[in-house]
Amino acid sequence: MSCFNKPISQATSLSSQSSHAAFTLFSRSASSRLFLSRSSSRLFLSFSRITRSYSRSSSVRRGARTPSPAAINRPATAVVFSGLRAGLAVPLPLPLRSLASPPSYAYEYSPRLFSTSTSRNGYADTIPNLKIGKHTRVMYQGFTGKQATANAQQSIEWGTQIVGGVKPGTTSEHLGLPVLPSVRAAKEKLNPDATAIFVAAQHAASAIEEAIEAEIPLIVAVAEHVPLHDVMRIHSILSTQSRSRLVGANAPGIISAIGKCRIGFQPLSTFSPGHIGIVAKSGTLSYETVGSLTRAGLGQSLCIGMGGDVIAGTDFVDGLTVFETDEDTEAIILVGELGGTAEEEAAEWIRDYKKRTKNPKPIAAVIGGFQAVSGQVMGHAGAWTGIGEGNAESKYKALERAGVTMVDHPAKFGNVMKGLLSSSGRNVQDIQKSAANQRRSYHTSRIPLRSQPSFSYSKFLPQSRGLHITTDQAVDLLAPYNISVSPSLPSPSDSTHFVGITVDRSARSPCIITSPTTNPEHLSKRSRRFPFDYRTGPTQSTILAALSHLQLSAAPPTAKAASSSLISNLWALYKAKEALTLTVHLSLAPSSATLAISSPSFTFDDAAFASAHRHAALHALRAPLSPTAAAAETSGIVYIPLPSPPHTSPTNLIGTLVNGAGLAMNTLDVLRTRLPHTAPANFLDTGGKATAATIATSFRLILADPRVAVVFVNIFGGLTLCDMIAAGVVLAYKEVGVDKPVVVRLRGTNEEQGRRVLAESGLPIGAFDGFEEAVAEVGRVAGIVSS
Repeated sequence: MSCFNKPISQATSLSSQSSHAAFTLFSRSASSRLFLSRSSSRLFLSFSRITRSYSRSSSVRRGARTPSPAAINRPATAVVFSGLRAGLAVPLPLPLRSLASPPSYAYEYSPRLFSTSTSRNGYADTIPNLKIGKHTRVMYQGFTGKQATANAQQSIEWGTQIVGGVKPGTTSEHLGLPVLPSVRAAKEKLNPDATAIFVAAQHAASAIEEAIEAEIPLIVAVAEHVPLHDVMRIHSILSTQSRSRLVGANAPGIISAIGKCRIGFQPLSTFSPGHIGIVAKSGTLSYETVGSLTRAGLGQSLCIGMGGDVIAGTDFVDGLTVFETDEDTEAIILVGELGGTAEEEAAEWIRDYKKRTKNPKPIAAVIGGFQAVSGQVMGHAGAWTGIGEGNAESKYKALERAGVTMVDHPAKFGNVMKGLLSSSGRNVQDIQKSAANQRRSYHTSRIPLRSQPSFSYSKFLPQSRGLHITTDQAVDLLAPYNISVSPSLPSPSDSTHFVGITVDRSARSPCIITSPTTNPEHLSKRSRRFPFDYRTGPTQSTILAALSHLQLSAAPPTAKAASSSLISNLWALYKAKEALTLTVHLSLAPSSATLAISSPSFTFDDAAFASAHRHAALHALRAPLSPTAAAAETSGIVYIPLPSPPHTSPTNLIGTLVNGAGLAMNTLDVLRTRLPHTAPANFLDTGGKATAATIATSFRLILADPRVAVVFVNIFGGLTLCDMIAAGVVLAYKEVGVDKPVVVRLRGTNEEQGRRVLAESGLPIGAFDGFEEAVAEVGRVAGIVSS
């Protein structure tokens, strides 16, 4: 029996025996390059998922969903040739560019392959492209823009090898470096190893596509709020090639402190060369981590920003795979948060790594989001818990069970990593000495770094939210797709089932989600995802597998056919309106052959409208905002009031003001732990475009809550400048009339100047640089003893 006819758990162990024959089929194509699409290749695990870590055993990543029996049993030749088109060997029934209208940063594509190079394993082959360093030749897309210009100047001074960039249709010079009219031209003239995409969110997908077509090895996209359907289409393309690796979107980028190579917008003053590798969802939490390691004398080797989007081009397992064999990395840190299953997949990888490695590198982690509000997007587009996904607590426990040392705040990492390195038999003093030598070489060979500029990255960092419509609105949307909703709820004797279309973050694609029950207590455990390729849509075999999980085998043929049509029609609606999740309940009466549809729940990606200006009529259905929510949104602030715990006084809560969604989530978590007799009153992320006026508005929002007894301002200045934050606090006292105690913790860029601004103001503000000391002061002024 071939591995394709066995269950996944057995197929993985046989892949080494049978994959050669399958791959031989690919290499025999003389004139056309043949690929497996993601929808077909979920005989998946056999190639891209297994080979991603190269030396992995037969363990399977959690979240790599089981393919349908039909997909597994389909012969390899049928899989390959089912996608052939004249001149195009990728299964593409739709054009590569499916947007209603091309963006201004547009590129026209002929229907050809995105990679012309021979591949054996697909996207997993690109993991080594993450190992950047002093050798890495970096170009920019959007090179002449204000943001890219300032970023490139900083990176050049720091030591990054910037070789030029692209401005569509233009051949010129900028910063003394070549400007080319296309990425293809830049690839030929500049031979870049990586590209930094500094274009606005609505144009990011076009820029990424052009970089893939030109086979740029590493593509770094920093923009937040890239429309989700654009991202899924990009990953459908990435899954068919083996040359380009994506970091992002919605990520600070990737940086090698040892190699002095920055591709992104990380605050350079925080980093120092060393030997700890980091992969992080949150930018601000990664900066906190970097700062702690720098103060401990350990420094950093490579820091990979996974980012906080719904789908990440590079995830924790990819980063761990790089660090496993990286000679410069002696230990590893993961910075996670709620949303998706990446942390659980990392835990599975780590368990396997520890089994197969005699002296594994120490690994520590932090998780944010324990106090997240159910049903809310906590700042980052991907910071929400989907059906069947774990919460922050389950992620923490999964990593802990895998032997990862957990901390509750990244400021602790410095001392923790010293202890882990020592207990693993590694010489901490030698590591610190090596890091110090690298820092001395770094400082004596570089032009002194300028202070951070005052420009804003708000062009790349809008806030992320979703549009959830009412049941009546959902009913109206379903009508054109031949889906009628029953006016009455199913009776207790009816069998009820759950079906929908959503996103599979692990597969980086859309998926059918089904469950044989709608009972909320069992839905999470019994739901199952069936991913498919974004460009082709669900195949009939995928639909049949999803229906099988619905347990409708005993249903009449008409009911089964209606269920199949329902899934196809839901997908048509999902794609046409750029939805995030569409789900309905199905019910079947014992004596009836007719399916009844009820309880539609629809959420749409608001980035399609906010960034790309698509679906204006749909997003006009949005319910009016409250004055508080409107003020927050206008200022680029994410403000979420939190419920009062039952044991606390209604007037002794802590108002929080934090820069960065990850740091804001972690701040809430730590306050609940350290000060158990009170609680945070709100989540507030100042956003990427914070100014002094933004800080004053934040105070206005926080102090409008009568439960607030003290305001805690927790800032780690990266791109956000501490002196600007301090000026905003002073402005709030003047404009808002602050009448509650305020504790400010400033760490990072311009922290000394910030504390000086507060001290010279003469206002009764407690200013700190240490997080623990600041939390203790918050407890003291609120009349609470810190635990």
